[in-house]
Amino acid sequence: MNQERIFKVLLGPHVSEKATVLADGKDQIVFKVDTTATKLEIKKAVEQLFNVKVKAVSTLNVKGKTKRTMRGLGKRADWKKAYVCLEPGQDIDFASAE
Repeated sequence: MNQERIFKVLLGPHVSEKATVLADGKDQIVFKVDTTATKLEIKKAVEQLFNVKVKAVSTLNVKGKTKRTMRGLGKRADWKKAYVCLEPGQDIDFASAE
């Protein structure tokens, strides 16, 4: 996979209460990913960017919420998130800059 596609697949980490619990207890990291990304592409992108071994990847399509605006009803964009399960002993530290 070329470098350009790697940076388009992973959009960033998804920070939530559930994601924090998974990161602490089960060695899983949650990412916001491109809606066209496959599990294999996500696995390769994480392994190449963070130099870790990935055990499994689960994906989930999140439907955008309908919101009331001044001009009627609007809709937030649909997006995709990926639960990346790391091999035992592997860790991703977002705080350290490399």
